[in-house]
Amino acid sequence: MRKKIADLELLSDEVVREVLPIYSAIDQKALKIHAKVLDSFRSVRVSEFHLKDSTGYGYGDTGREALENVYASIFKTEAALVRGQIVSGTHAIALCLYGILRPGDELLSVQGEPYDTLAEMIGIRGKCHGSLKEMGVTYRQVDPLIGGGIDYANVGQALGARTKMVMLQRSRGYQWGPSFDLEKLREVIEFIRNREPNVVIFVDNCYGEFVEEKEPVEVGADLIAGSLIKNPGGGIAPTGGYVAGAAKFVEMAANRWSAPGVGSEVGPSSGFQRLLFQGLFLAPHIVSEALKGAVFAARFFERLGFEVSPRYNEKRSDIVQAIGLGTPEKMLAFCRGLQGTSPVDSHVRPVASAMPGYDDPVVMAAGTFVQGATLELSADGPLRPPYAIYFQGGLSKEYVRLALLSAAREVMRL
Repeated sequence: MRKKIADLELLSDEVVREVLPIYSAIDQKALKIHAKVLDSFRSVRVSEFHLKDSTGYGYGDTGREALENVYASIFKTEAALVRGQIVSGTHAIALCLYGILRPGDELLSVQGEPYDTLAEMIGIRGKCHGSLKEMGVTYRQVDPLIGGGIDYANVGQALGARTKMVMLQRSRGYQWGPSFDLEKLREVIEFIRNREPNVVIFVDNCYGEFVEEKEPVEVGADLIAGSLIKNPGGGIAPTGGYVAGAAKFVEMAANRWSAPGVGSEVGPSSGFQRLLFQGLFLAPHIVSEALKGAVFAARFFERLGFEVSPRYNEKRSDIVQAIGLGTPEKMLAFCRGLQGTSPVDSHVRPVASAMPGYDDPVVMAAGTFVQGATLELSADGPLRPPYAIYFQGGLSKEYVRLALLSAAREVMRL
């Protein structure tokens, strides 16, 4: 066993040397993205007094306004809603769907079934009261082609006068296949616009922020949403979510967040406003570290004989790395190893359990300072074929390497 552990450490040294050119390319892209973020902070003239909190209704909260202006500037949108009271990416997406769709409208997904936690919200499965289906919104999906491409012929047939919104998902979710890079996004948006120019194009941007030099609105999307405890929180935002896009659609989402007629005018900045600003500023660097960790993970586990998606040298448009482990036991072992190297709750033993919004038991390793903050470092997956673990985040590439060595040791013991 000692020899096997030593072999893993030697292999990790080899992998680091092998991926150094890719690390360099990630650094060059991060420099450009960081410059964009810095320019946005400067253009909004962020000041010390913007970093303070407010109370009550939050009327006249200049810090909240400045933060939302920075987000709008970075994402090249007309407006943004950035609030600590948005508790997750799913919550932010719900604001967009419920804020814009009305009885009789149709929601169309062109990438097949969306991420698990959205299924009950839409009404695809489960008996969740208050789903879009229960409220009279119809849903249609076009499954991707084998290999993950868009089935343009069937998308063209599915688009119609009742289609109010097309929903796109930038990240892979729990699907074994490619994530959606911005060139693919631009292509499908242009296809949709040529057939239904008035349809609202919404993009679930979770896990994709700051991975590429542009964001979805820059390639034609109307509205995007995401979580602050993922990429844009920089690993230190304690909670929150955002919506950004065309001003009228952002305000419709804000009306759902608070109340019609009140919208974005209310909502005090809580005591962590400074962290939301600082996390956003740090986000390009932390995302680049997570990307380096994903590259290392892909090559390391590929060298160990496992299937990975994407491969270490393939283009990336999110921070998620899928590793095909092949059995539930190896998924659990991977999570044990990762959890055991966490700075928080390292003594906890991950087990698979039922989770709200998921049909299958899910195993998760996430010894994070902020509960559920996947950008810090986490791995999770449903216990169903192909028994893949979905690994994301990492506050530093060194931390990722240590954690993956621990995970590999547990997997290789089986």
